[in-house]
Amino acid sequence: MTRREVLRGGALLAASLPAASLLSACSANRVTASDGKPVRGGALRVGVSGGSAKDTLDPHSPLSYPDQARVVNLYEPLFTHDADYRLKPFLAESIEPSKDGRTWLLKLRSGVEFHNGKSLDARDVIATLRRIVDPKAPTAGATSLSVIDAKALRRVDATTVSIPLKHPYALLEDLLAQYSLGIVPEDFDLKRPVGTGPFVCKSFAPGDRSTFSRFAGYWRRPAYLDELHILDFPDDTAKINALLSAQIDAIDNLPPAFIGMIKKQGGQVLVSQTGSWNPITMRVDTAPFNDVRVRQAFRLIVDRPQMVKQVLGGQGRIGNDLYAPFDIAYDRELPQRVQDLGQAKALLKAAGHERPTVELVTSGGIGSGSIEAAQLFAEQAKGAGVKVKVRITDSATFYGDRYLSWPFAQDYWFTRNYLPQVDAGSLKTSPYNETHWNDAEFNTLMDRARREFDANKRSELLKAAQKIEYERGGHIIWGFKNQVDAYAANVTGFTPNRNLPLSNYEFRNVSVSG
Repeated sequence: MTRREVLRGGALLAASLPAASLLSACSANRVTASDGKPVRGGALRVGVSGGSAKDTLDPHSPLSYPDQARVVNLYEPLFTHDADYRLKPFLAESIEPSKDGRTWLLKLRSGVEFHNGKSLDARDVIATLRRIVDPKAPTAGATSLSVIDAKALRRVDATTVSIPLKHPYALLEDLLAQYSLGIVPEDFDLKRPVGTGPFVCKSFAPGDRSTFSRFAGYWRRPAYLDELHILDFPDDTAKINALLSAQIDAIDNLPPAFIGMIKKQGGQVLVSQTGSWNPITMRVDTAPFNDVRVRQAFRLIVDRPQMVKQVLGGQGRIGNDLYAPFDIAYDRELPQRVQDLGQAKALLKAAGHERPTVELVTSGGIGSGSIEAAQLFAEQAKGAGVKVKVRITDSATFYGDRYLSWPFAQDYWFTRNYLPQVDAGSLKTSPYNETHWNDAEFNTLMDRARREFDANKRSELLKAAQKIEYERGGHIIWGFKNQVDAYAANVTGFTPNRNLPLSNYEFRNVSVSG
């Protein structure tokens, strides 16, 4: 069954049933519960939020949830973060800096094969890093890895790479641990994607579905599953219907309001505490948000506890307009920002924008709760005399040609530490700088922090940078959401994870019985 058929079935259900019975009507299609023991064989069908005709298999430029789900299963980075977001080696065994921090010696794991049978070699790492930072076609990781002197990368032997840097960088391991930095063979061809991951690509239809088979030559224990099917779902109702009617086996981004219903119908719910955040984004270079007083006012409009309670169903915790809550340098001493409509009005009046009207662009493809958050913010803004027109777009439109140029919109980010997050979204050269943030004082502090090997001194620099973002940045970070996913009773292997949804989309440990 294709995603389109599933969506069509969901639409027919919606048209034929009262709203109150729409989802519970699917409960007749129950499955026998798993006994918790992994089973070899079978296929897992996963419904993933969003997706469009711009879906990609490029390991270095994943944009949407379906892209990320595919990337994690096809490719692997040199380092990774475990379920508790602790840094650990992956394809690499170790990495050590020189005394001056200008050159790092990377040691690769032996016995790793690509899907085409080729053994992982230092040449592949060099080719991958050069592909990422290629000035003619830079990928999403190009900014964070721009510190690497790509031309001077050197193969010491089959499992050793010398990585020279343009200047000292203290946290190179963390940069190399991003899911979008998967290692590929030196002759990589996107038309025939090859990686070292636990699954091999069989077919790919952008905006619809992709299928994968178990990689028998995987360097760790191979996957239990014979096949993996990833289906795009821009609509939550269709996605939930498909799970309850046993047309798919697991879904990401379950709206918290449906937790009880899923359990009542015999399904399972996975809740993970994460550092994920769905910011409201203000372009700092576009009126009215080019006035810092307007940005400060909009941050004071938000009733954060109400957002967490109503949008997340209590599945999360309030934010303070800062990201990277698991970073040891996260500044918990800055005053918690609270709703202050009187001060918001005063700031808007001082800025010459009393009773403004703005358009807030959102989409269901950003993740569960995004539309509800936009609508609730619009209600809260009335108290400050601000009229917010919520514009709901489909995923393809939101992430289309105007993505990163919306003056006032939303987005989503997964757990990251502070430095990698800044590189990804808070610099002029960042690939996803949705607020167009480019602050000279902030940039100087970040440059100093990257070069600082003393953890305590680096932490002070990062806290100073956070204070700048806290005072004049372009993100409204009202909360951090628990990741809520759901799966059928006959599925086992999912466990809480602070990274991506559905146990970091790592389906190698998942099995389906019956």
